[in-house]
Amino acid sequence: MKVLLASPRGFCAGVNMAIDSLDLAIQAFGTPIYVYHEIVHNQYVVRSFTNRGAIFVDDLEAVPVGSNLLFSAHGVSPEIREIARLRKLNAIDATCPLVTKVHLEAIKYAKEGYTIFLIGHDGHDEVIGTMGEAPDAMVLVETVEEVDQLTVPLDAKVAYLTQTTLSVDDANRIIQRLREKYPNLVNPPKDDICYATQNRQEAVRILASEADVCIVLGSQNSSNSQRLRELAADTGVPSYLVDGPEDMNPDWFVDKQTVLVTAGASAPETVVQQCIEWLEKRYGAEVELREVRQESVQFPLPKVLRSLTRA
Repeated sequence: MKVLLASPRGFCAGVNMAIDSLDLAIQAFGTPIYVYHEIVHNQYVVRSFTNRGAIFVDDLEAVPVGSNLLFSAHGVSPEIREIARLRKLNAIDATCPLVTKVHLEAIKYAKEGYTIFLIGHDGHDEVIGTMGEAPDAMVLVETVEEVDQLTVPLDAKVAYLTQTTLSVDDANRIIQRLREKYPNLVNPPKDDICYATQNRQEAVRILASEADVCIVLGSQNSSNSQRLRELAADTGVPSYLVDGPEDMNPDWFVDKQTVLVTAGASAPETVVQQCIEWLEKRYGAEVELREVRQESVQFPLPKVLRSLTRA
């Protein structure tokens, strides 16, 4: 068996920044420290921080007044920031800068009188936070079919934004249909889908044709990981999303010679290597690193934590 190990894979700059922020906050402020939503959508990461004393909450009423709080990489709405202020929480904002970019675009377009079509997945933490910036001006669009059902006047001022972790192909199909329906549609000068999402999808798109089966490391609630699995499956390659080696099924590899292994942007490299070891022990797999694109992006820590690192 041969394993094609895709690169880039795994942690992106935003995830690295968020995880480093929580790690440093625990060191600096001790525990318990509260985190609004999962720091990133990965069970291994969440479990490791829970074991260290982090408490993940979905309601700020569960956070004692005056406590230390960290906002996750997915961002939050102004309403959540205000609740944190009223409860006198010491909030550390670990929102990915690329998500913040989308928030600022939403504010800008809303102030200019646009109706904003947000292309994304209903209920995703990032979408909830973004729509909270301009709830009266935003309309969520999940599919091409939903575009045809939109009742916004055809001559209205309209713009679109996207969730950062979408399938590039799916988003482009929706955007194309929006443009057909609304010829005056405007958009930000730079794509909202983040560089890491695009790079990981590009690697799968290029390498899937060489594989008999694809393994994507990531949790079921990770949007970008799900898109990687779907992308490989769309090429006709059996594709599975797993948290780690405990989810691997020997039946998947019967008569399979080449396995593509990649990881979503919130999946730790340690679990990637554990899955490779699983394949090596059972099938004598040989690993071939296939680098499609290099990444060197880094994001700074939140300001309050930057000051601690200089102390």
